[in-house]
Amino acid sequence: MIQTLEWTDQGVRFIDQTKLPTEEIYLMCKTHQEVADAIRNMVVRGAPAIGVAAAMGIALGMKTSKAETVGELKRELDQISDNIGKTRPTAVNLFWAIRRMQEKFERVRVRPVAQIKNELIEEAKRMHAEDIAANQAMGRHGATLMPSDGGVLTHCNAGALATAGYGTALGVIRAAVEAGKKIHVYADETRPFLQGSRLTAWELMKDGIPTTVISDNMAGAMMKQGKIGAIVVGADRIAANGDVANKIGTYTVAVLAKENGIPFYVAAPISTVDMACADGSKIPIEQRNAREITHIAGKQMVPDGVSIENPAFDVTPAKYVAAIITERGIARAPFEESLRKLAGSETAVEA
Repeated sequence: MIQTLEWTDQGVRFIDQTKLPTEEIYLMCKTHQEVADAIRNMVVRGAPAIGVAAAMGIALGMKTSKAETVGELKRELDQISDNIGKTRPTAVNLFWAIRRMQEKFERVRVRPVAQIKNELIEEAKRMHAEDIAANQAMGRHGATLMPSDGGVLTHCNAGALATAGYGTALGVIRAAVEAGKKIHVYADETRPFLQGSRLTAWELMKDGIPTTVISDNMAGAMMKQGKIGAIVVGADRIAANGDVANKIGTYTVAVLAKENGIPFYVAAPISTVDMACADGSKIPIEQRNAREITHIAGKQMVPDGVSIENPAFDVTPAKYVAAIITERGIARAPFEESLRKLAGSETAVEA
């Protein structure tokens, strides 16, 4: 299994996703600031992976803390949490992980400082293991929705590299293949950061799953030609009404799917569902560096002085979503009811 990130005695070890697919390089982060930089600079990306990375960054900060009292340790925890919380504003898993680590601290703060540190380290490790288990459960639910054979389109990378392991959207595809379905994946290249062509294709090639990379503007033509039987993507935040924030270009794919009568599925853990966010208009959209647009592989591709827009995400309205696949089951419209039911349940259901 691909080791996206892992806790070690030396620090938090990441596969550097900015170097893939041509180089498989691992980065060891020995401080919480280095983990924050890895999140901000997209060494690690994907909402579930960002959440686990945030927890491990906090745990690393606690491990290396020189605090002698619980009060001093709490002040450091708040400072580290605030710093990590500023790295990627759209991915709700980041804030979910920070909140969970803070809540864990409050539950164990009556214990000695050394024990509190150990408890937070174990909590981060637990979140890593839980994410992999959730992805595998999500895969089992979602595999039932995939065609028995034919093409499945995905946008961006929602695989093992976007999670602690196995993947959300790619986890669904993996589970479907493991169940004997003959799926051919069409991977949008996903401009401007090319997560589809660099990362999704790399993962699926490692698994021996047939994959074709297409440029983003080819998706509609592939659908019209009958090459796509279903679409499955991940999510960085899902509002209570079922609106979905995902990598820029997802909205376009969803509209094209609706026009061509193709089911559009979203796979994400319950931690990505933000029940406090009423609808997609409330989701903050991260703006990234213009250089991601102006340059490719270090070469300038646009004229000097031109205006650039580089939103990292867009919001797909719930009306385009056929189902939301979670580790607890599958949510369908009306999502206000089905997501609330799944969010409040510990068991898998068809909501």
